[in-house]
Amino acid sequence: MAEIKIQFTLFSAFYSPLISTMSGGFLEAEGLTPEWSVSPPGVSAMEALKEGSAHVVQSALSQGLMALGRGETPETTHFAQINEMDGFFLSGREPDTDFDWKKLEGAEVVLFGGGQPLIMFKYACHKAGVDFDKIKTINVGGAAAMDKAFREGAGQYVQQQGPFPQQLEADGIGHIVTQVGPKVGSCGFSSLAARKDWLDTDMAAAFMRAYRKTRGYMLGTPAKNIARAEKSYFPDISEAALAETIAAYQTLGCWSPHVEITEEAYQATLDIYEYNGLLTERYPYEAVCSLPPA
Repeated sequence: MAEIKIQFTLFSAFYSPLISTMSGGFLEAEGLTPEWSVSPPGVSAMEALKEGSAHVVQSALSQGLMALGRGETPETTHFAQINEMDGFFLSGREPDTDFDWKKLEGAEVVLFGGGQPLIMFKYACHKAGVDFDKIKTINVGGAAAMDKAFREGAGQYVQQQGPFPQQLEADGIGHIVTQVGPKVGSCGFSSLAARKDWLDTDMAAAFMRAYRKTRGYMLGTPAKNIARAEKSYFPDISEAALAETIAAYQTLGCWSPHVEITEEAYQATLDIYEYNGLLTERYPYEAVCSLPPA
């Protein structure tokens, strides 16, 4: 068995199509033994590719866009999608079946302080007609720190990926009021990246066979079965909350049947970053993305 090293930039059930290559046994079936890690806070998993300490990483197209904006020529490429839509939830203190995004104006909201989560959230506010500058933002750090802060009373709302908000509901602390993804629309939200030369290897071909099978598994398997297999990766989350999360993402449509990053999804991502004033030019698809290994 060959060892394949996988690194996540952010670890959550939203990235289950990659997690389940491991928990579902798909990598082992292709002769690959996974070793996985999470990049240190504030460090992109792309650094692990550059250093040679990872073969495949969970990343985002923005990494390539920002590198090009700095005048760099990336040695890495984004070769398959993980999620074709934002996967963040917005939870409040009380149930609100009539939630309107306008309620965020003047409210205290625990948000990510930067990066793609904030960029996408600002775009969602734009689409919803919300003045982001009227939101009283609370920035306390990463996902775990945000969850802790909200549990301890900070904010009226909190921005989180699953399964954090589902566990908040299970604990009676928060209530999901909306999802960010439908407001933003389809885009190249998160992706798999690797060194360009690695894509020509037998390991890359084996990984891709496993990943394609996993995509079908994510869409055709009951959420409770996927959650049972993934539970050991989420020791602090109940299996029921994890199953609810996976079911929500199956319904959201972020895990589409195709694996390639489409031109349409790429262009939508450019639109979002352009709105946020973060693009110096609209780079061609080939500058950031590649087709998956055969």
